[in-house]
Amino acid sequence: MSDRPAVVRWLATPRFVLIAIIVVLVAVLTAVKPSFLNGAFVLAPLITSITVFTVVGLAQMMVLSIGHMNIAVGQMAAFGAMASGISFDLFALPLAAGLLLGLVAGAAIGALTGWIIARTGVNSFIVTLAMSFALLGLVPTVYSALSTGSAFVVKPEGFDLLGRSSFSSVCLAGWCGPAAIPLMVVPVLVVMALVGLLYQRTRWGRELLLTGSNVTAAELSGIPTARRIVMAHTLSGTLAALAGILLATSIGSFTPSIGDEFMLQSFVGPILGGTLLAGGYVSVVGTFLGITLTLVIRKGLELFGVGIETLNVLLGVILLVALSADRVREIRLRRGRAPGSAPGRPSGSTPDRTPDAEEVPA
Repeated sequence: MSDRPAVVRWLATPRFVLIAIIVVLVAVLTAVKPSFLNGAFVLAPLITSITVFTVVGLAQMMVLSIGHMNIAVGQMAAFGAMASGISFDLFALPLAAGLLLGLVAGAAIGALTGWIIARTGVNSFIVTLAMSFALLGLVPTVYSALSTGSAFVVKPEGFDLLGRSSFSSVCLAGWCGPAAIPLMVVPVLVVMALVGLLYQRTRWGRELLLTGSNVTAAELSGIPTARRIVMAHTLSGTLAALAGILLATSIGSFTPSIGDEFMLQSFVGPILGGTLLAGGYVSVVGTFLGITLTLVIRKGLELFGVGIETLNVLLGVILLVALSADRVREIRLRRGRAPGSAPGRPSGSTPDRTPDAEEVPA
C-alpha cells in the first residue's frame, strides 16, 4: 500500500485533473460568454446531455471492465428505445411498463452479444461490430413498417414530466427548485450509485474486474468468466437502452436516429475518467467527469459559433489523448504491481492498494 497520504493520492488521480479543468473552463466561458449561465437555453440542455451521455459512458464502462468493447452501444440504445416506443404507440402501455420493456429489450440484445462472444471466443470488437450492422438494418425497417413518418410519437402520462421537466416544476412549501436542473438527473444519479455499489460492494463486481485484469487468473480462481462476460454485456445493453429512452423523452419522440452520437462519447467519458481500456479498473465518477468535460467544451464552442465538423475533430483529438493516457496508466499499473506482488500472483492481477471511494480498482 502506498505511504502517500490519501489526499496526495487523490490529487494525482484523473478525477482531480478533470475537476480542475472543468472548473477553469466554466470560469473562462462564464467570463467571456455570460450567456453560458442562461438556465433555460444553455444550462438545462447541457445538463440533460450530460445525464444521457453519462449513462452511455457507464454502458461502455461495463464491458471495458472486462477488457471488451461495445461498438453497438448506439444501436442497442436505438433498439431499446424502439421497444418502448412500440409499447406506447401500438399497445398503449403505461410509462413504467413501457420503460421496463425497453430495458428488457436492451438487456436481451446485450445478453445475446455476450453469449456469442463467450461461446465462440471471437473478439468483442468483431461481434459488436456485426451486431451494430445488424441493428442498423433492423431498427429503421421496424420503424418504417410499424410507424407513420418513421417515428413513434404517442406519449403516456408522465412521459414529458420525465424528459422535459425541471426541478422548477416541483414546488414544496412555496419553494421551487432551479429551472436549469432537469428531473431526469434523479434516475441517473440512482443508476450511478447502483453501478458504483456493484463494483465496490458485490462479489459479481469484483469478479468482473478480475476477469478484465487477468482472465486466466480469474478462471484458475474459480470465477465463471463466461458468465461474467455475458453479465457485463447484458448490463451494457440495459444501460444503453436506458440512455436511448432518456434521449427519446428529452426530444419528445422515438426515432431510428436515437443513439447515432453515442459511440464516440461512450469511449471518451470512461477513458478520460480513468477506466482502463484493457480492463480491470473502472471509475464511475470519473466517467461522469469525462462526459461533463467533453460536453462543456462542446457547448462552449457552440456559443462561439464553431461548426459541427470542428467539434467532431476536437472530440477525435480528445479521444486520442485519452487513449494515450490510458496506455500510460496501464503501463504504470503493471510496473507498480510487479515489485509488490504476492507469491504466486499472476501479472495483471489485483494491485496491492486500497481503493478510493469513487474509483473502483481491480
